[in-house]
Amino acid sequence: MWGFLLQRTVSAVFALFFVATVTFFLLHAIPGGPFDNDKKLPPEILHNLEAKYHLNDPLWKQYTDYLRGLALWDLGPSLKQEALSVNDIIRQGFPVSATLGALAVSIALVAGVTSGVVAALCHNRWQDYLVSVLTALGFAVPNFIMAGLLVYIFAYQLRWFPPALWGTPAQAVLPALALAAGPAAVIARFMRSSLLEVLQQDYIRTAKAKGLSQAMVVYRHALRNAFIPVLSYLGPMLATVFTGSFVVERIFAIPGLGQYYVTGIVNRDYTLTLGVTVFYSVLLITMNLLADLGYVALDPRIRLVDRTR
Repeated sequence: MWGFLLQRTVSAVFALFFVATVTFFLLHAIPGGPFDNDKKLPPEILHNLEAKYHLNDPLWKQYTDYLRGLALWDLGPSLKQEALSVNDIIRQGFPVSATLGALAVSIALVAGVTSGVVAALCHNRWQDYLVSVLTALGFAVPNFIMAGLLVYIFAYQLRWFPPALWGTPAQAVLPALALAAGPAAVIARFMRSSLLEVLQQDYIRTAKAKGLSQAMVVYRHALRNAFIPVLSYLGPMLATVFTGSFVVERIFAIPGLGQYYVTGIVNRDYTLTLGVTVFYSVLLITMNLLADLGYVALDPRIRLVDRTR
């Protein structure tokens, strides 16, 4: 286990180095700069701003300075948010994004697993067909379109929830549903196909032959193994939720990290864009590692293979 953790840690460091390097040079390859705007600044002021943030240094020096700060987790000052560093922006915005993401993931897991189990147990019946239609819609509709539909139906037509902003439980419902729709559809598909396969296994037939009820067979014997493909999707699902939240937070005017990220890209805020990209890379690599460790808890055979190496 410790060897596995060490290997994944080393690969994570190289992955972060690659992400930071590619993002840095792509940002600087785009024409223009963070202080190019509609109102052209006098050359003296522009020169002073570039000198303050070391943008007039050679590119290789900017790159090495950034890597040095990254090693100390000093992501630098924001070029557009006055008196705020990138670390300050992450501390302010991420708790909001994390709350929204946790709600969306919880909704996706509950809705996806439940509907997948219902579809598998009611194979080729109307419940199965209904779940298939709903999952197809979840696949086909992007989260920003889903957000607009939810606002139109539940905020403007039915007036059940507020259309935007953040701070109350009611304001979190629509953005969480918009983010959860796509992942819930994927989880339902995985759960349905996996459970159908597990229910055909010999040990399930043996459990039924012993007189156990279908509910007991599914709960105690089938769900654990059927959930493994869903667990493998948790890492990519977190990526989908958090990257999708950039647009959804913008639509619902949520003061999360995603809104800062979009603003940073539009304003060519190099340090903010780089810092948030690296931060989300760390988060997603950590979530993927936890998902891998979860395999051991669900399937003892994976632990056995690891010990024999």
